[in-house]
Amino acid sequence: MGVSTKELMQAVSLRHRATFLENYLNPALDAGLIEMTQPDAPRSPTQKYRLTALGRQLLTAL
Repeated sequence: MGVSTKELMQAVSLRHRATFLENYLNPALDAGLIEMTQPDAPRSPTQKYRLTALGRQLLTAL
């Protein structure tokens, strides 16, 4: 199970995709908080994202 970029942007009330990718999505990927469901096809139109164990741990701590 995963969430699309569009769904993530709606969840945080952002509309500008480039800003969202640069300021939120890519840093979360780099920090290991989320992962792609299709890592071999990062530009796939059906790409989704899910929390990693580290991301779930951080979420629980908050």
